Amino acid sequence: MTFPTQDAHSLLDGENVVYAHYPTTRNIPNLLRNALLAVKMLRSTRPDVVISTGAGVALPFFVVARLLRIPTVYVEVYDRLETRTLTARLCAPFTSRMLVQFEEQLRLYKGAKLVGPLL
Repeated sequence: MTFPTQDAHSLLDGENVVYAHYPTTRNIPNLLRNALLAVKMLRSTRPDVVISTGAGVALPFFVVARLLRIPTVYVEVYDRLETRTLTARLCAPFTSRMLVQFEEQLRLYKGAKLVGPLL
């Protein structure tokens, strides 16, 4: 699940990819489209876990995953050490496990687990 960007098309060529509706920021119609996409995808694939590193498409997938009792893992981005990202704040109530990459981020998320830099 990603956005249909030029990078995504070139890097994921030949992969099984589903593209989300974009833009997501303050776009209610695309939020609803992505929620329907989440219901369709998660019901048909029944993944063991839903993992996200953010972006606006995460929220509908985390909400639907919670409703379907599918665990969710949110990995906070590496470049936000002082404040939480908007997507992380919105997804937090639906997140089973919050992972952070730097010790400084632990104070931002109660109960988060430090996993270290992923890149």
